[in-house]
Amino acid sequence: MTTENHPWNLVAATLADAGCDSVFGLPSDEPGLMDAAGGHPGLRVVGVRDQRVGACAAIGHAAVTGRPAVLAVNSGPSFTNTLTGLLEASSLGAPVVVVTTRVPVAGIGRGGFQYTDQAAVIGPLAKWTFLVESPLQLTWALRRAVHLAVNGSPGVVLVEIADEVLRAPAPEAAPALPVRRTRGGAAAEDVDRAVALLTTARLPLVVAGGGCKPAGAGAAVRRLAETLAAPVFTTAAGRGTLDEEHPLACGLVGLYATPPADTLLAEADVVLVVGSRLEETARMGWDSLQDKRLIHVDIDPDVFLTAVEPEVALLGDAAVVADQLTDALAAAPPAATEEGARRRAEVAAVRATLHARYGTTAGSEAPGGSRPGHGGPGHGGPGTPLTAPAALRLLQESVTREATLVQENGLHDMWGYHYPVVSVSDRARVITPGEQTMVGFGLPAALGAALADPTRRTVLVCGDGAFEMSLAALPTAAEHGAGITALVLDNGGYGWPRFVRSDEGAPDTLTRFTAPSHSEAAVRAGGGWTARCATEGELAAALETAAKVTAEGRTAVITVPVRDDDVPVGVRGLFGGSPTAHGDVQGAAA
Repeated sequence: MTTENHPWNLVAATLADAGCDSVFGLPSDEPGLMDAAGGHPGLRVVGVRDQRVGACAAIGHAAVTGRPAVLAVNSGPSFTNTLTGLLEASSLGAPVVVVTTRVPVAGIGRGGFQYTDQAAVIGPLAKWTFLVESPLQLTWALRRAVHLAVNGSPGVVLVEIADEVLRAPAPEAAPALPVRRTRGGAAAEDVDRAVALLTTARLPLVVAGGGCKPAGAGAAVRRLAETLAAPVFTTAAGRGTLDEEHPLACGLVGLYATPPADTLLAEADVVLVVGSRLEETARMGWDSLQDKRLIHVDIDPDVFLTAVEPEVALLGDAAVVADQLTDALAAAPPAATEEGARRRAEVAAVRATLHARYGTTAGSEAPGGSRPGHGGPGHGGPGTPLTAPAALRLLQESVTREATLVQENGLHDMWGYHYPVVSVSDRARVITPGEQTMVGFGLPAALGAALADPTRRTVLVCGDGAFEMSLAALPTAAEHGAGITALVLDNGGYGWPRFVRSDEGAPDTLTRFTAPSHSEAAVRAGGGWTARCATEGELAAALETAAKVTAEGRTAVITVPVRDDDVPVGVRGLFGGSPTAHGDVQGAAA
């Protein structure tokens, strides 16, 4: 068999024709997919040091490009090492095509080296798995995999290629068109039922989820909200669907709702959810959701009745259905009524309070006399000690609202989910973990995002524990010149379990690191730059340097020590603290 007709070349060509442009993974013993992809002009190869890094980088790449990312692995430990990242990809609905090998058939059931029943292992996470046992199945299986990865609810798919197939000549590749996302609208009678609810609602409310992103539903959701004069919240994954400085934008929902925006969630009588499964974090602290009249829009019928039973279920593409609803409301738009004007005024008052308490343009003192830089608004001057909210505001001022923002889900960095501590535009790319919230997601996801669009600033916000867990991404970032700015909020250990233990009066010794961190040394070893900042002036200067460092394609890591009691407002509310006493963060965590 010549190199030209090797099956791996057909695999690479088929994936490129289907619309994939990047392959992440580790090289195999023999030349494999990564080698073939490296010789294909339409594919980029990203070699990683750890398969888990590869899976998370694929998520970040897909989130920025909207294209499915390919993860190349082999049977056995190479495959199983991806599973934590694929668990997150499945939770997020990220389009990841896993291409792996299967050991020779003679070894199956007889102790074959590195044989693993991969389909069984990944079954709960994958939309589809298929074993290619004939060269004639290759093109069909790969194109179907890409189709299923991007259509319906996007997700993880697995294609196994038997060893025997890889040792046989491949059929000639035939040119093919890229796989396209299919779109469809909801049934007319369901649209009419939803419109009847929306036109009679006292306070309709829109929740935009992560499903709005692949559908490109931002403009459609905005027009619908404006037609309704309805406040708009997003889930963490849906953030960026609507510019958060739009007059109807109220930040995030559930655990990340920022008081007093949570009053709108409580008072709404009709809730229109677009492209969200309504996972637990979206429902946390929103106990009244069960009593709302729910209109649920999703491309996947399995989503309906998962968390809350809708009064109206609209099956279809998020953008198409949002346009259907807007068109049906256009003859008598609720926004044009007195009720609509009242709603706009109510949302404007909520937004004004949010900016007064948390925004960058507020004065130097919060209501109740909280001191600047400690959960209060504004900046307190160069010598003011840093807190997580103050550090996040300075970061955003440096990178702008259009940057790619990658987040983890640790205790202190959850401040970044609270609008307007951080405010993103509809041109930003926001990448968060899904409901699984794996620790160590952020840096490899930022790697994939930075490689996908090097013209855009890519910033990561995470804790010190999460950063240490993801250091294997640093060499790949250095090799590919991926400029990443990381803001590491350092509490000397694992903040979330420490907080929960403190709330329960339990020992927290195990949550505290005692050995010195080697993170900064690892960054510098790869040509990166590091700084530690304790004041606002130090951070402002460090961010100026970081902008130059990342423009050179290097990693810049800025570490800010934070206090245990610098607890996000949503977490305080969840654990019985006062979510409205913004400057008083001591009580809930002490």
